[in-house]
Amino acid sequence: MTTPETPHLLIVEDEERLARLVADYLRAAGYRVQHLAEGSGVVEWVRRERPDLILLDLMLPGKDGLDICRDIRTESAVPIIITTARVEEIDRLLGLELGADDYMCKPYSPRELVARVKAVLRRTLAVEPPLESGPLTLLRDELRVRAGDGEIELTAVEFALLETLYSAPGRIFSRDRLMDRIYRDHRIVSDRTIDSHVKKLRRKLADVVPDHELIHSVYGVGYRYEDLLPAASDQPPAA
Repeated sequence: MTTPETPHLLIVEDEERLARLVADYLRAAGYRVQHLAEGSGVVEWVRRERPDLILLDLMLPGKDGLDICRDIRTESAVPIIITTARVEEIDRLLGLELGADDYMCKPYSPRELVARVKAVLRRTLAVEPPLESGPLTLLRDELRVRAGDGEIELTAVEFALLETLYSAPGRIFSRDRLMDRIYRDHRIVSDRTIDSHVKKLRRKLADVVPDHELIHSVYGVGYRYEDLLPAASDQPPAA
């Protein structure tokens, strides 16, 4: 019997017989399971339903699994297990570091898949202790930031940016270093992309700590996190 606390899994697979077989095994293992047969609506579904894990086929009608994985990773850290018949591309896919947590090559054993799901969930559902410093508490499992009675939700990229700066108060991070930390797929982005993320993050933080300046620009170098009241800051105006 499943409950609202039972892990909720999404199968994205266009082979109906395989999807039904995998769903039966996962339900027998005690999971709640839903299935989508094409790729175009997956990102919106994930945003709305917030599954605990996704089994993602690569070759899908509507939208390719690689594009889905990239899009999900811009806003969610939900575990993803890739399933694919494109065995010859696995090394390349792993080299791209798309952000998937595991992969399985077709044909695969449903029992092995269930074991992989359990292993990934054991790692990812383990409760991460919150990070607390100054006025903020970072809820890493929820991509949320809390300050007093206020709370904001961040995208995965914004949270990774804040967590990087927050974990080393006073340390200056160059834009290149921040890009390496927040883009695991090593995509090519401009310095202005980091500046844009910082600008949005500052606006959101101002909603919960309007009387603090937390992310500081270091002219010509990058950014640092430090809890200072605005009047005490010696840094140039926000970029």
